[in-house]
Amino acid sequence: MADALQLPVVDLSSPDRFSAANSIRQACIEHGFFYLVNHGVDEELVKKVLEQSSKFFSLPIEDKMKLVQRSYRGYVTLYAGKLDITSSSAKADSREGFYIGPLADELNQWPLEEDLPSWRSTMETYYQEVLSVGTELLSLIALSLRLDEDYFKKLGALNDPLAIIGLLHYPGGLDSSNEEIYGASAHSDFGMITLLATDGVPGLQICREKTEQPPVWEDVPSMSGAFIVNIGDMMERWTNCLFRSTVHRVLPPGQERYSVAFFANPNKDCIIECFESCCSESCPPRFPPIKYLDYRKERLRLSYGF
Repeated sequence: MADALQLPVVDLSSPDRFSAANSIRQACIEHGFFYLVNHGVDEELVKKVLEQSSKFFSLPIEDKMKLVQRSYRGYVTLYAGKLDITSSSAKADSREGFYIGPLADELNQWPLEEDLPSWRSTMETYYQEVLSVGTELLSLIALSLRLDEDYFKKLGALNDPLAIIGLLHYPGGLDSSNEEIYGASAHSDFGMITLLATDGVPGLQICREKTEQPPVWEDVPSMSGAFIVNIGDMMERWTNCLFRSTVHRVLPPGQERYSVAFFANPNKDCIIECFESCCSESCPPRFPPIKYLDYRKERLRLSYGF
């Protein structure tokens, strides 16, 4: 059994924005993960999204395959990919997913209304509300980095961002003692930040030290009414590794587990290069500039083969 981790808690509604920003800074330096409370997304909406997700994944496989993933939108089957691109032995991940991108584009795939009434409208409402939360959170992250709070907006990162909803289903009944089977194998996320809602079933673990061998894994319990937020690789690159994109995984839970990940990614043409507040002559940039879309394509190719 891994030790349960006590993550920092950040209150998005705090009137003291600089105190909240300092809490985020400490959390992102020490953990790369934190709980976000008082974010304004109604718990009933989160519950409805999880219920609608369950309805989709309960459909016959032939119905789900009608919406099989194209352009990173739609249904991804069980064992379709492996998030741990460093391992040559671990089996493909034992989860299935459904991905929804920006609502204004035409790449999204939707179940028919007669098959799943209110499914699309529920997901669209959730997308818009969590995007708003992510935008507000990024203003606090900018303050935490000693930048103007509208820095990400001025940078163009929030101009048509490539934010993605990932509906994730981990089936029960798998033997969690088999170290070669994971719900989601060890990985870090691609983008800026991820906001995760879960159904409360355990399984999420993080490893705070990427290079530590053997790795030390710690359980991340769910917190009622809170998003679990983690830093992605793009934010780590932006901050010159000041903020950590922490490796995490999901163990087979022994029972069905549902979660909803909101990947707050930047605009596809956004150039990711070190913030001036995160580098100096004694601490030069560690990474060359890169366009977000180029980095994302390579990560998807390595994980999913497309």
